[in-house]
Parts: sequence; structure tokens; C-alpha cells
Amino acid sequence: MTQEHIDGLLAKAVALARAVRIPVSQEICPQVQINRRARTRFGCCIRRDGRYTIELSAQLAEQGDERAVFQVLAHEVLHTCQGCANHGARWRGYAQRMNGAYGLDIRRADSFAALGVEDSRPVRYWVVCSRCGRRIPRMKRSPLVDHPERYRCACGGALLVEAGDQQGENGKE
Repeated sequence: MTQEHIDGLLAKAVALARAVRIPVSQEICPQVQINRRARTRFGCCIRRDGRYTIELSAQLAEQGDERAVFQVLAHEVLHTCQGCANHGARWRGYAQRMNGAYGLDIRRADSFAALGVEDSRPVRYWVVCSRCGRRIPRMKRSPLVDHPERYRCACGGALLVEAGDQQGENGKE
């Protein structure tokens, strides 16, 4: 996807938000910055000196389809609204408004699979449910990896940790 096309999707996201009376900032840089270092996030909204810059991961820009890129840009545009720096109630309300008006699926977080992007990050740990067998990839140590006994799977099963295979989520298990 070209830079011009991505910038056009940003302009569309801003216009559609304003059309449903979402008070997005007037101070959004019209050029999306492509972040070549981003590995775990798809987009980012950065505020500097009262001006907002929207970043998009290079992986999403290269592999994602137009709908996935638009959805991430719309997510980030909502962060330019007053009181929406996080994913609090106001941000969620605006996301619901966009979703309802335009059939989007703006969420707090997206997955590689939901956006149609290959996850090539190395998996160092697998957290596995002893009841349903669900396998949750983890790329680095965390409280969940260090103390799985403190957590439960959504099904209620106990969690165990296995060493990873150092391949992406879509790699061999």
C-alpha cells in the first residue's frame, strides 16, 4: 500500500469520525508515519506540542488489507479526542459509535489473525490450558509466565508453561 493511499485512509477516518459528531482533534498530522521497528503493536497515536502524529506498523502497511489498515487508523484517530489518551469509557463510546455507524470492529486491541497479518514474532513460551488445550503464545517473561498458578483460562482450567519453539504463532508447534 502506498504512502498516499494510507494518508487518504487517515483523512477518511477523520472525516467519518467527524460525520458522526466525534470531536477528533483539528491538530492531526495528515501524513501517517510508518514505523519499521514496531513488532507488537499495529498503530500508535503520539501527542507532541499539542499536535498528533499517527504511526502505523510497516508490517501492517505491507501485509494488511485496506479494511485492516483503515480500522487501525480509525482506532488511533479516536485517541486524539479530549480524554481519550487511553481506552477508557469515553474512547470506548466513540469506538462503539464508529462501529455502529460504519460496520467497523474497532477494539482496544487487535490480533495478527484478526487483521490478516502473519505473526512472525518468536514464541519463547507457550501457556497451555490443562482443560481445553488452548495455547497462548508469549514472547517474553511476564507474571503469567512466571506464576501461571495465579491465573485461569477463560474455560476455568489451570495453566501450565512450556518452552517455546522460537517461531511465530503460525509456525510449527
